[in-house]
Amino acid sequence: MIHYHGTPITPLEAAHACLRGKHGMVSFANPEQVAVVAEVCQSFALDNGAFSFWRGGQKPDWKRYYEWVGQWIKHPGFDWAVIPDVIDGDEDANDKLIDEWPYGIFGVPVWHFHESLDRLSFLVDIYPRVALGSSGQWATVGTASWWQRMAKAMESACNGSKPICKLHGLRMLNPEVFRHLPLASADSTNVARNIGLDSRWRGAYSPASKAMRAAILTERIEAHNSAAEWIGGPVQEEILEETLFGWPDKRVQ
Repeated sequence: MIHYHGTPITPLEAAHACLRGKHGMVSFANPEQVAVVAEVCQSFALDNGAFSFWRGGQKPDWKRYYEWVGQWIKHPGFDWAVIPDVIDGDEDANDKLIDEWPYGIFGVPVWHFHESLDRLSFLVDIYPRVALGSSGQWATVGTASWWQRMAKAMESACNGSKPICKLHGLRMLNPEVFRHLPLASADSTNVARNIGLDSRWRGAYSPASKAMRAAILTERIEAHNSAAEWIGGPVQEEILEETLFGWPDKRVQ
């Protein structure tokens, strides 16, 4: 599994500590570290920023996004880019954006949890990689209802227990999530968000620099791999235990 760490990560030395030799994801909504990511990462992916724009009540300029992707698509470290999507849009709106995508196989479509399972079945049959995006009543990753919806998604995205195509988990780079799923890759801004939360770094970790914190969190994440196949998510008791006592960045995806 490829662990894509989201940017920006500040200060710059913390970004280097987290990203050097690893895999990064840069959002069109916050593109300022794309050159750093391209320089120090093994590989990188580009996100369309739709979630950030949606949360901030902004309308994205997809023409500018296409131009931005075009600047990096020939870089040897470039993996793929997320095809534009509407977080709370209907299937017709998102299918139209897929049709408008100018870069063919370098784009990854998003299936949103509130969309039909038939659409997911269609996408995994057509595309080599499909991104799974939490949305609607399942917008919060890792809840009991989210796992119930994910179980149905896995039934549509897998032939038996094996995924039909490569699956990417958007905002799913939490070991308590991805270790239960047969994902080829996942991303989140867990490291970027948590290195600045001083209240979580007490005791032996209290004097740690942000660069040290980034290295610690990256190591914690990358010590785990995704599941080899879908055999079911965590049981209800396990979800409750992880919510109460789990990983420090449980609330921050």
